[in-house]
Amino acid sequence: MSRTENPQDLVAVRLPPGPDWPPLVQHIWADEAALFPIDHRLPEPEVRALLEAAKPTMVIGPEGEHRPSDGRPADPGVAVIVATSGTGGRPKLVQFDRGAIDAAVASSALALEAGPADPWLSCLPVAHIGGLLVLMRAVLLGAPVSVHPRFDVETFASEPRMTFTSIVPTMLGRLVDAGADLSRFRAILVGGGPADEDVVAKAREGGANVVLTYGLTEGCGGLVYDGRPLPGTEVRLGPDDEIQLRGPTLMLGYRDDRDATARAHTDDGWLRTDDAGVFDEEGRLTVVGRLDDVVLSGGEKVWPQEVETALRRHVKVADVAVRGRPDPEWGTRVVAFVVPTDPDDPPTLESLRDVAAQRLPRYKAPQDMELVEELPRTPLGKIRRATLG
Repeated sequence: MSRTENPQDLVAVRLPPGPDWPPLVQHIWADEAALFPIDHRLPEPEVRALLEAAKPTMVIGPEGEHRPSDGRPADPGVAVIVATSGTGGRPKLVQFDRGAIDAAVASSALALEAGPADPWLSCLPVAHIGGLLVLMRAVLLGAPVSVHPRFDVETFASEPRMTFTSIVPTMLGRLVDAGADLSRFRAILVGGGPADEDVVAKAREGGANVVLTYGLTEGCGGLVYDGRPLPGTEVRLGPDDEIQLRGPTLMLGYRDDRDATARAHTDDGWLRTDDAGVFDEEGRLTVVGRLDDVVLSGGEKVWPQEVETALRRHVKVADVAVRGRPDPEWGTRVVAFVVPTDPDDPPTLESLRDVAAQRLPRYKAPQDMELVEELPRTPLGKIRRATLG
């Protein structure tokens, strides 16, 4: 990469993950430019839309590097821009200063007792905040980082001498199913969505130190480890039990979207997450679901995530998603979209209701079932609930 011409350069990088990424990020950081990673797997129209929205001053891709004629420098103080992936809607461009990235890496290192000599395995997309923060361990801690081009169970399992890694629940499930030895890691961070309780239990029974993390792009990744906020992070519950955050890792705001930035914060400056949660007697946070996903059926609140967790225990369910559907009697009906383990021998609705009732009140059990071949998911495995029928 050529030297950037001014500290406010906004450098968009759309390269596949690989060993060139840590030194490239180090280069951009040393030049005091701003980094904007773009997922190389995106189709060309989506890449063009992100470039049009961000208007970077430099673009680095497989074809080389160039400076667009309409490029615009990063806003003062901005060091990193990350596009939200979300589960629907147009991505927002989240801006962070150096202090936020420093604080995210430092607070995680403190919680994990991780230092410069501890190697990290990177197998998340580097365009997402979780994957990018693994690379920043190399830049800010000087830690060795091995970057895999994609997640692969065999390659992951054979990687020697790794101390830490960060993965999503889908990856953990595949590793457990394959019988991979996860005990060699000092800690495995799992975030980006709800993890299956049975999968986590199996991993831990095999000696894995699974650390369940909660956070969001706007908060600079995982801010809560196993229900406890990282040092410097504060968590409170707002109206409707919304999880709200405050601390040094939070975003500066969205690029070119002051209204959305204002909506993302409370009047007293806390970051709104649109997630609902509860604290247990020991003060540990549990996330119960997205506020806009809750199903009001017969006047009762039903959280899709808790129903899905219960239904995944059914032996004939390979995958499942739950959402509401309008109903003249109940207001909303609870509908389960099921990928059967055997398409020729799918579960019955009554058997689903019986399994759900083993863990939940009967009114939370699905009232309808639809069989599907697969569920719509984001690249990180989140269910695109709004696209379900």
